[in-house]
Amino acid sequence: MSCLRWISYGAAAADKKKVFILNTNSGGHAVIGFYFAKELLGSGHEVTIMTVGDEGSDKMKKPPFNRFSEITSAGGKTVWGDPADVGNVVAGATFDVVLDNNGKDLDTVRPVIDWAKSSGVKHFLFISSAGIYKPTDEPPHVEGDVVKADAGHVGVEKYIAEVFGSWAVFRPQYMIGSGNNKDCEEWFFDHKNRPVPIPGSGMQLTNIAHVRDLSSMLTLAVEKPEAASCNIFNCVSNRTVTLDGMARLCAEAAGLPVEIVHYDPKAVGADAKKAFPFRNMHFYAEPRAPKDRLGWEGTTNLQDDLKERFKEYVKIGRDKKPMQFEIDDKILEALKVPVAV
Repeated sequence: MSCLRWISYGAAAADKKKVFILNTNSGGHAVIGFYFAKELLGSGHEVTIMTVGDEGSDKMKKPPFNRFSEITSAGGKTVWGDPADVGNVVAGATFDVVLDNNGKDLDTVRPVIDWAKSSGVKHFLFISSAGIYKPTDEPPHVEGDVVKADAGHVGVEKYIAEVFGSWAVFRPQYMIGSGNNKDCEEWFFDHKNRPVPIPGSGMQLTNIAHVRDLSSMLTLAVEKPEAASCNIFNCVSNRTVTLDGMARLCAEAAGLPVEIVHYDPKAVGADAKKAFPFRNMHFYAEPRAPKDRLGWEGTTNLQDDLKERFKEYVKIGRDKKPMQFEIDDKILEALKVPVAV
């Protein structure tokens, strides 16, 4: 289907929209839907956020789900259920915009896309992943770069473009922010008074964005559908950081010194994917399309944002929680690096 010319329909950027958010119940992406819902409500839009699964599950006792009262107190509606049964869950309600912040493959997202199309949704948004880009000798990844054809997200992106005349895809990387339930900065905070083992040279570049920047980008797509339509957006910060730099920034935020230890995963017999929260390679995208098409500006400032995150880390008592460092200890033992007990 060809892309719609929104301007011909007289759509105004200031129009208040009815927005439906399908939110994952696991992983680091759940916080995106939480921030997005709150920002939309603050701008006067109507929001229904559906979380996958049951309201009474143990997962709902964790952030960001245990803070959903911040959504309902602002006038939003929260529901739970199976994405394949979304039409029955929302009981015939109609929406202008749908964001799928859950599925990673077409089998999971197709029912949501089909329901949205049949119920008259005008604009479909999808949270994909910057992880679908093929590794390149010329970083950073930019919109339009080659992707892995067999990646599940790619099949979803293609189907959305076939079904909808107005759509937008967002490819995030790593993120931080209050309410995130997937360790990123916390991993470094946990290593207080311990050596921080980082695979490789530590000079690998990555991209870490505060979730508020991801939310602001999505909100612009809702309010500027004519600019967002039929575009892919790297949903990332406009700065990179080295892995060593992240360790130093987290230590600075905690007011502690840091001892960084580099290692070769193969030499010490460690699986870097299990031992470290980031890819052991240069992995970073650049947000060119959001700036050019949406007028988006990033606000992530790791130095300040990590100080805020450390305060919350202490507030919830994680700094006092007993920690196990079995993989670390094996790495450090192989390197003959002493650890204070």
